[in-house]
Amino acid sequence: MNTELILSTYNSPRALVLTLLSVARQVRRPDSVCVADDGSGPDTAAAIAGVQARFPDLPIRHLWHEDRGFEKNVILNKAIASSQAEYLVFVDGDCLIHPCFIARHLELARPDHFLSGSLIRLDTPTTEAVTEEDVLEGRVFDRAWLARTGTFRRFSTRLKAGLLPKWAGHLLEAVYPVGRNWCGANGSAYRAAIVRVNGLDETMKYGGGDKEFGIRLENSGVKGRHVRFTAPLVHLDHPRGYKDAEKIRAHRAKIRHARSSGKIRAEAGIDGHLPRKGT
Repeated sequence: MNTELILSTYNSPRALVLTLLSVARQVRRPDSVCVADDGSGPDTAAAIAGVQARFPDLPIRHLWHEDRGFEKNVILNKAIASSQAEYLVFVDGDCLIHPCFIARHLELARPDHFLSGSLIRLDTPTTEAVTEEDVLEGRVFDRAWLARTGTFRRFSTRLKAGLLPKWAGHLLEAVYPVGRNWCGANGSAYRAAIVRVNGLDETMKYGGGDKEFGIRLENSGVKGRHVRFTAPLVHLDHPRGYKDAEKIRAHRAKIRHARSSGKIRAEAGIDGHLPRKGT
């Protein structure tokens, strides 16, 4: 099964390099990596080129569009539309993935399911202190290292870091009482299932777009399945100057509508980026 990892990014070259280094350490690498770039400056292109030079056997394509504000859903739809892969895994370009991350997503891949994980969130001082060696040597996933940084403020975070043996984590994921919402920072699905629901809603900016997309997948018959405790991912802290309270309120209304109406397809979605038949 051909697989592509889609990384969303915007003007965060240091975080993106760390993320790509964690991809290079995968026990089962994706067949390709797409950096879905929401309008970054030239430093991001230079960062990608630097990683590609260090790991020439890691196929990376850089998909960029002009900066028009927060249009993550648009660039993700463009990445999905242009992908040649059968199965797509999604993370943000400020997330470090465990060496077994891709392998776990592929182990559970099913046409009638999407997978949704979670994040281990680092605070700002820890984020600033993370080095490339920490990623390449795997220290960022070492439970003792995470404990020393104060990351384990909740027991659930210890579970997300792989505290349980795999069989126990697998069992807990099946019964854990948390909604199986799509998580764009740790999610995966068959490309065909995503195309059927017309991808992500491009009218939605920051806040709620993931959940609305997951509801439409569910409405189409593609149900959510947790990888909450068996696909660890460490999130680097960053400011969110693009948050807009008014847009978030409007997005909540769209989420309620998608849930109550059984809506499947986005009106403004991936269709506009797919090649037309006969062309």
